[in-house]
Amino acid sequence: MNKNYENMTIEELQKELSRLRENLCDIEDQHSFTFVKTSVHIGAEKAQNMQEEYEQECREHTASIAELETILKARGAL
Repeated sequence: MNKNYENMTIEELQKELSRLRENLCDIEDQHSFTFVKTSVHIGAEKAQNMQEEYEQECREHTASIAELETILKARGAL
């Protein structure tokens, strides 16, 4: 996630934005499947840790997406 977006071309930024959006959807789908659509039995502590990891990953992806969108808008490409 710590890529230097400022040095990337518009095409590279758009590809990275697409990749991050897809990854975020995958993370959300996996979380939904694990906690909503299945009857997986895990301990409360493990479930809490998984939830915290999920939320952190979502925050990181969302922040990177927002950063990329800001850069692309500033370059007139979004």
